[in-house]
Amino acid sequence: MKIGLVGFAGSGKTTVFNAMTGLGVPVGFGGEVRLGTVRVPDPRLDALSAHYSPRKTTYAEMRFCDIPGEYGAAKKGLSPRTLQQIREQEALCLVLRDFENPALAVPPDPAGALEAFGTECLLADLDVVERRLDRARKEGADPVEIAAFERVRDTLEREQPLRNVSRGELDRGPFRGYGLLTDRPLMVLLNRSEDRAGEPLPPDLATGFRAMGAAGLALSAPVEAELADLEPDDRAAFVAALGLREPALARFIQTAYGLLDLISFFTVSSSEVRAWTIRRGTPARRAAGRIHSDLERGFIRAEVIPYETFARHGSEQAVKEAGLLQVEGKDYIVADGDIFHVRFNV
Repeated sequence: MKIGLVGFAGSGKTTVFNAMTGLGVPVGFGGEVRLGTVRVPDPRLDALSAHYSPRKTTYAEMRFCDIPGEYGAAKKGLSPRTLQQIREQEALCLVLRDFENPALAVPPDPAGALEAFGTECLLADLDVVERRLDRARKEGADPVEIAAFERVRDTLEREQPLRNVSRGELDRGPFRGYGLLTDRPLMVLLNRSEDRAGEPLPPDLATGFRAMGAAGLALSAPVEAELADLEPDDRAAFVAALGLREPALARFIQTAYGLLDLISFFTVSSSEVRAWTIRRGTPARRAAGRIHSDLERGFIRAEVIPYETFARHGSEQAVKEAGLLQVEGKDYIVADGDIFHVRFNV
């Protein structure tokens, strides 16, 4: 999963990146995208690893891309290079400044920054779509493709992001390769000062998130960076003292999984216990291909144990003796927490 951290200069985006990844990259350095990977914590995987004692335990991963918040000409709007870097991400996370920054003359205006970012994405998408429509008409392209782009143009002209249009209402096939920004899943992080770390999101800003089809949460990047350096016991006490449920990374991952409709299933053996990430609704055969293409190509059946069933009985053998091992075909829809054994023949 590749998530681009985006935002205007001075939003604290790189500090958020450092807090999430622990990399400690310099703030305000250069104009290149910086990458960091974090593992997705999962107590179910921890329990399975403790049971099987494998040589290797592999967690699902989330990849963060810190995209420079460069301005374009006359310090107005994001630069073309930044917009192109944003297009290359699977999902976007917009960081909004809600703290005083001595380097900036203007006070924080998260609602204004949210609106400005949304407008820039709409205009950038509209430019791409209009140019494609002009070319398609000159080339005599497929009328179905032209109709799809006209529908996209009409949606954008109504100032509606494409992510608000369901897949049943709009065929995304014709424009899948164009990297339209308003069709990317969007999260919004409200980056606050340390003394306001535990405050909830303001209702009016939360309403703005929802209008853009986005999910949002609040954090304080300096606090999160400090939390990341603490031992687990000290971290729990610090989180409680701030009035938070848990560190922002855990909340971020939960929000991202919900926004992207992701789930995890597990493979287990004495050599490796591993979590795999797929989209909700994935059939067994395609999920097997996530492990290895040979498993998808030669798929025969899947032997499935829901994690809750395994935890209740304590072992695979006990599950089998209770008659609760599920033998499923290629069209079985994999559920969150399934323990998966694939039988195949290539």
